Amino acid sequence: MQTNMTGPDLLQIAMEHSESLIINARSGDEYAFNRLVSLWYKRIYNFCYKYFGSHDAAMEATQKTFIAVHKSFHSLLSPDRFKSWLYRIALNKCHEEDRGVFRKKMVSMFNSSEDGVSKQVAEMADETAVYPDKKLQKKELADLVTKCLNELSTEQREVVIMKEYEGLKFREIAEALDISENTAKSRLYYGLTALRKLMTKMNVNQENLDYEL
Repeated sequence: MQTNMTGPDLLQIAMEHSESLIINARSGDEYAFNRLVSLWYKRIYNFCYKYFGSHDAAMEATQKTFIAVHKSFHSLLSPDRFKSWLYRIALNKCHEEDRGVFRKKMVSMFNSSEDGVSKQVAEMADETAVYPDKKLQKKELADLVTKCLNELSTEQREVVIMKEYEGLKFREIAEALDISENTAKSRLYYGLTALRKLMTKMNVNQENLDYEL
């Protein structure tokens, strides 16, 4: 029996089986790095968007994430830790944006000394801006969900987004946040409990809780 696979399904498989790309990119292969950017850019953008609820802030943090990945790839000890390592970098960039390190100062990626990286990241940024996910068009619902998420504590919000929306395993969340798996599970439990109460108060049902940008 033949199984038909959609574009997103194939993309997910490519993301989860990109070990050779990671190894090659870590060794300085620019083509492999650009392929990784293509595979992961939208996921990291969506993560940052859920964190901020702001397109501009999400774009800023996402672009900075991949520039940082390129500069520090040598620090990745094992390819099977790439996902948690990538999200840790993205989260750090979100924290920096929160602290105002990059406050409203959009960087021109074409002017960077790393032209190849800058061009690839800028092109992905343009694509995200011009061809956003169709679900982003449901702005009112997206704003409600984001508002609920932002009512959570920072610690709970990070874990809820990583687990419920990004699909990270508890091990990966623990590595990304430098906490124990039990702590991650505890934050998720209390975060989801609080989130459900907030959504009930705002008349957002369970279907909306599973809504993904």
